[in-house]
Amino acid sequence: MDLVRSHPDCQTPGAVKTHPKSVDQPSFRSPAASPPFRQPIRNRFHQTLRWAWVTLLLATSACTSIRETEPSPKPLSLSPAVDIHTHARPNQVRVTHLDLDLRLDFKLKQADGSVQLDLQRVDPNAPLILDSNDLEILRVTAGDGSTRPFNLGPKDPKLGSALSISLAPRDRRITVHYRTSPNAEAMQWLAPEQTAGGQHPFLFTQGQSILTRSWIPLQDSPGIRVTYAAQIQAPEGLTPLMSAEQLGRDNNGPFRFRMREPIPPYLIALACGQLHFLPISERCGVWAEAPTVRQARDELSDTEQMIRSAERLFGRYRWGRYDILILPPSFPFGGMENPRLTFATPTILAGDRSLVGLVAHELAHSWSGNLVTNARWTDFWLNEGFTVYLEQRIMEEVYGVERSEMEKQLGRRDLEEELKSLESWQQILETPLEGRHPDEGFSQVPYEKGALFLRRLETLVGRREFDLFLNRYFKRHAFQSITTEDFLADLKSDLFERIPSTDSNVNLEDWIRKPGLPADAEVVRSRWLAAVDVELGRWQSGAPPKSLKTQGWVTQQWMHFLQGLPRLLKPSQMRDLDAAFQFTSSGNAEILSQWFLVTIRNQYREADQRLERFLMTVGRRKYIKPLYAELATTPEGLARAKAIYTQARPRYHAVATTTIDALLKEK
Repeated sequence: MDLVRSHPDCQTPGAVKTHPKSVDQPSFRSPAASPPFRQPIRNRFHQTLRWAWVTLLLATSACTSIRETEPSPKPLSLSPAVDIHTHARPNQVRVTHLDLDLRLDFKLKQADGSVQLDLQRVDPNAPLILDSNDLEILRVTAGDGSTRPFNLGPKDPKLGSALSISLAPRDRRITVHYRTSPNAEAMQWLAPEQTAGGQHPFLFTQGQSILTRSWIPLQDSPGIRVTYAAQIQAPEGLTPLMSAEQLGRDNNGPFRFRMREPIPPYLIALACGQLHFLPISERCGVWAEAPTVRQARDELSDTEQMIRSAERLFGRYRWGRYDILILPPSFPFGGMENPRLTFATPTILAGDRSLVGLVAHELAHSWSGNLVTNARWTDFWLNEGFTVYLEQRIMEEVYGVERSEMEKQLGRRDLEEELKSLESWQQILETPLEGRHPDEGFSQVPYEKGALFLRRLETLVGRREFDLFLNRYFKRHAFQSITTEDFLADLKSDLFERIPSTDSNVNLEDWIRKPGLPADAEVVRSRWLAAVDVELGRWQSGAPPKSLKTQGWVTQQWMHFLQGLPRLLKPSQMRDLDAAFQFTSSGNAEILSQWFLVTIRNQYREADQRLERFLMTVGRRKYIKPLYAELATTPEGLARAKAIYTQARPRYHAVATTTIDALLKEK
């Protein structure tokens, strides 16, 4: 997930790129032949066995030049992970597969149907414990159709309710019949006027961190991986999509999906709207509403090149397709790395490919996060720290060292700035979350501090040796969820064993379990940003804005410029800057949101209407949180923030409203 990062242009300063012509494609494509949705247990077993052999053969034959010379990685015993953010007891009864059968009702803002759960029973006398949150449980049945007693426990404000189901001795499959609440935290139901097309409603889900339990009763822990299949019935004219293989539909029946690889529950994702598809390559393409799909395809046309670069660096892409779904503006994040189908904010469509580096981040999650996952939310840095590091490597591979250097400098600066406002526990990589919701640990720390730690290791052992380690790491833990302790054990038994001097040159305790940045954290200086500093100095010395040498600047250079302005400016300075660079009318959300921080501080009223329109239409938490916070620094601004938020709140996802509710309540 991209929560806090932004990305510069995909081209060198001053370079011009041409966009390929658009090619219309059918709005939905399905395979010519689709396997049956539900199969007998014996057939499923044999199919699974066949796929296991196919996967093994592919893994043996498809390898990069690095991996060809490497021995098979040593097996590693994973430590038992106790997840404090789930009611489930997987050591007693564990869910291994689920079959969803849901009907979407946009008028009632509900999904109703069932989920069939395949069980692995360790303790034959133990009940099945599931996570749920505001779900209406109608009944529970076994394989023969007979009912099973169940109890829905009291609601915990952070974890929801425990759903306890009594099992008969031979139960290996249970079906829960249920319907969701109109206020399900994971489900965002949008009215037509909130979409790009303005004619049809839209639905998307956002499960990270522990929101999937609000639309599916399941064991909602990143350490409990499952395969899944689904059939989704939607109103005619709307196309459902899921983070899985698309199996099409029969006549006017439900749309069917299948995910063969075991994934953590937060990656089960659903979207539904009037969607169209355009390809980028044979294995990747773009889904979006009709007014957006051509622009999205052109903007994201470098995606296949990114995939190939990532494969050269980190090993084979293991998920089949990599498609991108452009969501309506209320999506609370930059992107969400749902396997086979990244969910992305439309704010990356700036018209000049200046923000598509976000795709490199979400693509990198196909290795770090999706393939190898944090087993608990306290280990979240294993997802995001690795992903930022991989993202930077992909961007360097595709767009050059200078691009990467700028990213690194800006990332560290943002981290240092945020560390000033974080409590000590929030500054620790292995974040202590006892008594806290996982989202309370989300900050720059797991992203940027985690990436700095990995870059420190790379510096000590050399890039080639570190790349070999990463390839072994992803191969060893493919489709597993691991803890920080597992990673450290892996690090010591693999990398430190090969290069013993590394152990004495890096203090793991300082990096993993202490607040702040260790003294050996890398410091990078970018020539591209140094050029911005020169022009800032000229402006502060009296040079008019129009005389500044800004031609060819990319997004992050403009943001560096805006962040380098004095906090308080004269009205004439604000007008001159806006006249020279048209900040208020910018279509680039990164630049626009940074400019709004300047206009709020300096009461630049010419931007007021544009600011309110931005807050009413964009729900990305990265943008709206700083703007509401800046408004709330004065009594007049706080009143204005509350007035705007009252109107905008119904358009935001629960992830965003939880944050802004708390922010304005504190003020």
